[in-house]
Amino acid sequence: MTDTAQSLRQTLAHLATLPPEQARAMPAAYYTSPEFLDLETEQVLRNEWLCLGHIGEVPNKGDFFTTDMLDEQLLIAHGQDGKIRVLSNVCRHRGNRVAEGKGNAKRFICAYHTWRYDTEGALISAPHMKGQAGFDPAKCSLPEFPSKQWNGWLFVNLSGTADPLGPQLGGLQKIVQNYHPADRFLNFIEEDIWHCNWKCLFENFMEGYHLSATHLDTLHPITPTKLCKKMTSGPAWTGYHAYYNPDYPPRGPFHEDLTEDEKINSPMYGIYPNLVVGMATNFTLFMCLRPHGVGQVKIRWGVTGLENDPEAQAVKDYVQLCRDFNIEDKEKLEILQQALKTKHYHGGPLAPDDMEGTIWDFVHYMARHLGQTA
Repeated sequence: MTDTAQSLRQTLAHLATLPPEQARAMPAAYYTSPEFLDLETEQVLRNEWLCLGHIGEVPNKGDFFTTDMLDEQLLIAHGQDGKIRVLSNVCRHRGNRVAEGKGNAKRFICAYHTWRYDTEGALISAPHMKGQAGFDPAKCSLPEFPSKQWNGWLFVNLSGTADPLGPQLGGLQKIVQNYHPADRFLNFIEEDIWHCNWKCLFENFMEGYHLSATHLDTLHPITPTKLCKKMTSGPAWTGYHAYYNPDYPPRGPFHEDLTEDEKINSPMYGIYPNLVVGMATNFTLFMCLRPHGVGQVKIRWGVTGLENDPEAQAVKDYVQLCRDFNIEDKEKLEILQQALKTKHYHGGPLAPDDMEGTIWDFVHYMARHLGQTA
């Protein structure tokens, strides 16, 4: 382990011992060190539940999409048996990909030597291999990764060692249940790359301190910083309630189960380590983060809603709002990533709990996995 990675582990361990009133951000190298990214990849990301997207992307038998996560090529396929699987998108012959992009298929064909697999991952055809010594089709199925669904989001565990997901999110489920996230339809999905460390984006999404300053014309009129209230968080998640400006028009339609208090705030939460969600009363914005080197993050972001009509004007308006404030965040975070290359930033004091307590929660999460005393 490099001196930088070791030093950052020690800093995490130290910060985790401080009281909340002394909460501080991590130093610059936490976001810029390739060695620390290697460490967190192997000891955190590969061992945790990582969100890949929304099951609304594969609603029908034969639907699929491909993605990557930490250099693993993944194929998300809705099998003919009705099960959604996360398969290795790597041919069992000589390692090429078996599928590209997204669509609907009855089989997946590696274009290199035309080995064919069914939608459950079983090998069904391998030209000129019959009778070849050592060839057993039953042993050439695409490997399946452990996966779980929670409120419509699909998670994978690359190591197969993660604790069950559902029990870890029980407290969060109680907070969001009246918003009925599982009943919301996927209205929009898109991919992007931002030039910042993945943790910078996670932290940015999860704090309300920047809302009024960064999003003066987009989000400040709806959810100003001064109305943010941190929620009670759990070991696998953190979040806050973004309360609405009383002068802003009601954000209906409302589900009949929402309380009066729930009608006037959006739960903003992050499920460690890579899913962030803004759950408004009528729509949900989500982002699935994938580190792409120390200075870039790949994003699958989407919008779900109560109505299954992607062409509805209300959907288009909400997607445009998301685009507008995403542009603002992207600009700030890409500047931040450049600034963090300095040797002279060692982590500043965090704002009060309602504004940046989620950052402190995230520091503690990382410390539980990586913190090490001197």
